[in-house]
Amino acid sequence: MNDSSPEPLRIGVLGAARITELSLVGPARTTGHRLVAVAARDRSRAAAFADEHDVERVVDSYADLLADPEVEVVYNPLANGLHGPWNLAALAAGKHVLTEKPSASNAEEAAEVREAAGKSGTVFMEAFHYLFHPVTRRLHEILASGELGELQRVETLVAIPAPDDSDPRWSLPLAGGAVMDLGCYSLQAVRMLASWAGGAPRLASARGGERAGAPGVDEWLDAELEFPGGATASARCHMAYGELEMSCRIVGTEGEALAPNFVLPHRDDRVVVRTADGERNERLGTRSSYTYQLEALAAHIRRDAPLPLDAEDALATMELIDEAYRAAGFEPRPRTTVG
Repeated sequence: MNDSSPEPLRIGVLGAARITELSLVGPARTTGHRLVAVAARDRSRAAAFADEHDVERVVDSYADLLADPEVEVVYNPLANGLHGPWNLAALAAGKHVLTEKPSASNAEEAAEVREAAGKSGTVFMEAFHYLFHPVTRRLHEILASGELGELQRVETLVAIPAPDDSDPRWSLPLAGGAVMDLGCYSLQAVRMLASWAGGAPRLASARGGERAGAPGVDEWLDAELEFPGGATASARCHMAYGELEMSCRIVGTEGEALAPNFVLPHRDDRVVVRTADGERNERLGTRSSYTYQLEALAAHIRRDAPLPLDAEDALATMELIDEAYRAAGFEPRPRTTVG
């Protein structure tokens, strides 16, 4: 008798980033996928990470992890500036790649990642986990149903209290900034509504503010976009905000729908719908969006199930990020050189 359960993914982790516990360790434990190896710049950190999170073994370097024949999927949660170089290296090594967003430091590098993904024949996915959660899926269903009428306006805001000044998210050489860490969600969420708005949005304007003591690094940025069908959108981000807010509001001619926290729906799983018939709150479940994401990646790799994210989509988001930076008076992020 054949075992109908697909083989678990064999995942290698680059670095010992804090986000990995939420984004990968917990989901892998829930879904039965294997964390077979981890590498970090400091082997002792990798060893401590492996002990704490039941990773099967530690390897000496990122390069050793990419060369490991047992690793089939590489998870890249490194600092933003290290996404591009190690995504390129992982693809060249013939690995599937799940990378934290954004996929590269700028559009030029993202285009190289797209080319490398095409040559590798493996799966490349940028970790916009929110897309896989029922909260976002329900927002899209409501819009598609016609209950809200014709799309008129989209408003996204992704904001957090300020990280410490020493945090790499404030580092220009490591491709830091509010848009890179947060605004990528705002812009990508707007892009994902193209099929209900006559096509992809274009940037209309942007303005932003620089972080004190971090020249060239954006503390906040507000972008305005326009869809071919006439709808408009705002994509806002702020990395020194008074509180955490990650909302998406979709307004149509007949009503509106709000997800108070579309990025982290395990914290707030509501979709609030307001029409002429009144207001209702739908609860979509607090299961982690990262768990849904890992399941979707595994289903694509093992069964060729559809996947809405690839290197082409990552490039389109990065092009919009670079446009927003330029329009707001910033330069796109520089590439990070890996020795």
